[in-house]
Amino acid sequence: MNDIDVKELKSASNVLRAITHPLRMKILDFISKNEPVNVSVIYKKLNLEQSVTSSHLSILRKDGFLITSRDGKKIYYSVNNQRIDHVLNSIKSYFLS
Repeated sequence: MNDIDVKELKSASNVLRAITHPLRMKILDFISKNEPVNVSVIYKKLNLEQSVTSSHLSILRKDGFLITSRDGKKIYYSVNNQRIDHVLNSIKSYFLS
């Protein structure tokens, strides 16, 4: 197994925490099936509070799991599948090396 770089491990842990949270997984799944979609559709369809939804979207966006586009005042979200693939491939290569 590879030597562990503490900084890299902490970063990976934060990324995994972002993507594996049950509600964020539910939000990502909803977005992937309805993209592009804005926050009001997400929180209404998933029966969530707007502030809770926005907070989780912010985390996913910060870690690169969402792509955004703007139409006037509305922000639309899509899943960044390349980022998800990269994270999964990194995990596989770490544990299979």
